[in-house]
Parts: sequence; C-alpha cells; structure tokens
Amino acid sequence: MSGADHPDDEPASAAPRPPGTLRIGSLAGADVLVSSSWFLVAGLLAVLLAPRVEAVQPGLGFWKYVAGLAFAVLLYLSVLLHEASHAAMARHYGHPVSSITLHFLGGMTAVEGEARSPRQEFWIAVVGPLTSLAVGLGSLALWLVLPGGLLKLGVEALVWANLLVGVLNLVPGLPLDGGRVLKSLVWGLTGNMHRGTLVAGWGGRVAAVLVLLWPLAQQRLLGTPATVIDLVLSIVVAGFLWTGATAAMSSARLRRKLPSLVGRSLARRTLAVPDDLPLAEAVRRAQESEAGSIVTLTSSGQPVGVVSEAAVLATPEDRRPWVSVSAVARTLDAGLSLPADIAGEELILAISRRPADEYLLVEPDGSIYGVLATSDVDRAFRATR
Repeated sequence: MSGADHPDDEPASAAPRPPGTLRIGSLAGADVLVSSSWFLVAGLLAVLLAPRVEAVQPGLGFWKYVAGLAFAVLLYLSVLLHEASHAAMARHYGHPVSSITLHFLGGMTAVEGEARSPRQEFWIAVVGPLTSLAVGLGSLALWLVLPGGLLKLGVEALVWANLLVGVLNLVPGLPLDGGRVLKSLVWGLTGNMHRGTLVAGWGGRVAAVLVLLWPLAQQRLLGTPATVIDLVLSIVVAGFLWTGATAAMSSARLRRKLPSLVGRSLARRTLAVPDDLPLAEAVRRAQESEAGSIVTLTSSGQPVGVVSEAAVLATPEDRRPWVSVSAVARTLDAGLSLPADIAGEELILAISRRPADEYLLVEPDGSIYGVLATSDVDRAFRATR
C-alpha cells in the first residue's frame, strides 16, 4: 500500500529519523528511509520468486534467490517512484516533505501541513497511482518486445506490481490515495474538508471489511482455496486500512472543534504595570480592575513579560511588597506574543511550537489586547466535546 501522510512536524532538516529506519539517500528533496520490516518482506519475496526464476533459468542454484532479491529491489524502486511523485507534487504546491519511507506494505510520504484546497488534495493524491499505472503500462510495452529470460521475467513483475499498486491505491477509502481523492471530491462539493475526511474514512473501513472477507470468497470466485499466507495477509492489510481510516476520522473530528477556539474570546483582561512595581501593588491593582492577568512594561512602555499566575500563588503574601513584579514574570521570548485574531488550528500549532502557561495577544498596531492562558484553551477545548 502507498500514500502521502500529513504530519504537522518540524521542517525536514530538524525532523529526527524514526526508530527502526535506515536512511539510504534523498529524492525529490526528501530523505529516503527504509524500515527494518522491508528487509523481511524483501527476503520473503526472494524466496517466493525463486521457483519462477528456476523455471525460466534452470540450474542457477543459490543464485536464483539472489535474482529473486534483485526483483524485489526492482519492485520497491517502482514504489519509490510512486512516492517521489507525491513528494514532487506536494513541493510544487509549497508543502515541505520531510521523508519517504519504504516499509513492508509499500511506502509513505511525510508531507507537512494540510492541502489548502480540494484541487491540491486531489493532485497530490492522484499523482501516485497515475505514476504506478504509467510505469506498469510502459513495462508492458517493453515486455511485449523482449525475448524470454530473466530480464523479461523482471519486467513482467514490474507490469503486474505497478498495475496492481495503481489500481488498489485508487480504492476510495483512507488511508489509500483513492481515499484522499474521494476526500477532495467531497470537500469540493460540500466546501467542508472534515466531511470529506469522514466520508473517505468510512470508505476505508468498508474496504478493510472486504479485504478481511476476501479469503472466504476466494475459492468461490477464483476456484483456489485460501492459504495460510492469504489469511495472514488479509488480516494485516485489513488492520492497516481500518487503523488508518479510524485515525483519519478521529483527526477530522478533532479538527472540526478547533474553529471554536478563538484567541480574542478566550483572552483574559490584562493590567499593564511597570516591571519594577512591587508584586503586592501589582496584585492589588489587578484585583481592583478585575484583571485576570498582568503584563510588565519597560520604562518606554514596551511589554517585556507576562506574570506567571503559578509564580504569584507560590510567593507568600508577606514577601510580595519586597518582590518586584518582574521577578515572577516570564520574558516575552519569540513565540510568546501572538496576534489577537489567532484561532483554530493556527492557535493550537502556535502553542505546540512554544509551550508556555501564558501568551500575550497583541493587535495589528502592536497594542496589547490581553493574555491567553493555556489552561483556558484546554478548558474551552474540553467543553466542545
């Protein structure tokens, strides 16, 4: 199976390599990683292909397994081309791509951020299956003119593998590429990205059930009884589809709640005080003005810190007259000052990038609007469940 994933991670240069993977190079601006599971499947493919190699070229002995392994590598190179097309299209639309990973079920392209329109979603998704189908049809044309032998056998494997990957990935269910195509179509028709994800997620669940039931229908439809390998493979693939579809649906439900998180509506009324003011006086003024937060200012009136509520509560009242308010304020480093209009997913991402208890919200002209407490954001999010 193959597809393009969209984690909201750090840029590719800063992203750590996932455990159990080996970097073998880069392609389309992304690291190419091979998971440890790939080696197991490559070995299994070498064993399964060896009898066919022996039939085409008798007398190879141990070398038939080497030839089988070479065919397995060739097949995964075509999967890599499929994933590289996802990466190239994503980069065309301005999305950073952190990695391409080859694993036992195919491959995955890690694209940062969500597509910004149904059109982007469609083309980033559909280009992979189209690439596989093109490779399959091109290999078929080559196979028709090649003489018999190992080369023709390898090209034949490319034909079947790429046509199969191309067709299966167009099945309209997440996490397959066809699921993202369906998502883009529903998104375009309804104007609702999350509804598109939910519809495509249900498509993935239906596909998972059909895959699980396939061994029961195999003998009736094809006349061949299901083997143990067929049963195991159907369980693994069905689990992959069900898990991926469920995760996508859960993410859509989560993201649907985010627009209700608006910085302005969650901000606390704020009192601005000089940074050398005694803490006791700052607290008194805040209580008098019914402010829920305190911001410290320099002598020139520039905000320099947000007073930590936890630090204030931890300071004994008898010491507050002798402690300056700046002593319990967190300096406004980069990322702690946010636009007053910030909302939804942008708000969550800003908090995730720079974790803190409080953030200063400022107007476009630089004036202070209020202070946003992380605890208030968490409370508002839980209330939407």
